[in-house]
Amino acid sequence: MSDRDRQRSRVYAWEEAIIVPRDRSTVAFDKAQGMIDAIWRECGLDFPPRSRLLPSRARSLLGRANRLDLELPATFPSWVLLHELAHSMSSDHDGRSDGHGPVFLGIYVALLVRYLRLPAPLLHDSLRQWRLVVEKDARPIFLNQKRE
Repeated sequence: MSDRDRQRSRVYAWEEAIIVPRDRSTVAFDKAQGMIDAIWRECGLDFPPRSRLLPSRARSLLGRANRLDLELPATFPSWVLLHELAHSMSSDHDGRSDGHGPVFLGIYVALLVRYLRLPAPLLHDSLRQWRLVVEKDARPIFLNQKRE
């Protein structure tokens, strides 16, 4: 596992313990792009990623994302959309990603607070308890990247 993604298994365990019990809502794939576009726009960003149906052979994945694409199953929990959007926002134009690192977690927590209305103190306290490193004022990586 790369150094930047050493938090991955703890992030998944944290989600299972803290996020999943607080969000039982689901989203149908055909609604995903509208939600992606709206969230992206509300975050002041241009050129949202495109939603794609996750291949049926990817049975163990809940989603997958990079700067340009979000792959999602036919139906998925709402928090998965926010998780994958955080991946997209913490990836750059060249495909480099923060993985499940501090920038990803900072963006993800901000999305959870804003769209699932989860209390920020609860999330930050639980992140500390799980020894997860978060950049509280994280911004999308590509905003700081100059195109040549």
